[in-house]
Amino acid sequence: MSLEVRDLAIEVGGRRVVDGVSFDVPDSARVGLIGESGSGKSLTALAIMGLLPDAATATGSIRWNGRELIGMPDRDMAELRGDEIGIVFQEPRTALNPIRTVGRQIAESVRIHERISRRAAKEHAVAEAARVALPDPQQIVTRYPHQLSGGQRQRVAIAMALACRPRLLIADEPTTALDVTIQAEILQLLGDLVTGDGMSLVFITHDLAVLSQIATHGIVLERGRVVESAPVATLLTAPSSAVTRGLLRDATATLWRPGGRA
Repeated sequence: MSLEVRDLAIEVGGRRVVDGVSFDVPDSARVGLIGESGSGKSLTALAIMGLLPDAATATGSIRWNGRELIGMPDRDMAELRGDEIGIVFQEPRTALNPIRTVGRQIAESVRIHERISRRAAKEHAVAEAARVALPDPQQIVTRYPHQLSGGQRQRVAIAMALACRPRLLIADEPTTALDVTIQAEILQLLGDLVTGDGMSLVFITHDLAVLSQIATHGIVLERGRVVESAPVATLLTAPSSAVTRGLLRDATATLWRPGGRA
């Protein structure tokens, strides 16, 4: 299965914030969308998921396995979300329901798409919690989001996104709110799960150093437009755009400052 984005344009309140974005995500590929805040990368992800805010409109084409997603009826789009396409957001605290146990939230998409019993859903939640390396899975699924650490909440969010074994995972800056050590653990976990399940990955970030750990191809956005598309190795060694060179300087500074990853 592959994702094809062609001439995607997004307008919010009459202002064009994504302008003519095109890229492909082949089967089992790891592609990164990278750019500074306001570059349009997160809105592009929301357009793929059919989750743009009411004030936003999208034109162009987003095709998933040959099916056009722009203009797809909400009911059909809801069937794809979680089942074929999963998403992990930047801040799990806002993505998780504070008054539901994490186990119920992990199992929710399975119960929707596969119609399994409550008992089977609980067993599935425990298995998924174990798969994302949450400690004491039997116990942790009975807890609420506020009882977990930031890293644990993000692992829950990953378990939710992957519970139905989607073919495409979109990860929208999933490590930004985490400290460096936990960030590395989450990146390793995502990489292992994507490889193990044979998924395609769209990873969104503003950090080229992070992108280099998870993706093989990078698409650089500036003010809603693609300014460079190349293998991540090329972005790191021979960037062609001023935007990418700036991101590389930032990445280098991060790697070498005290507490960085070098």
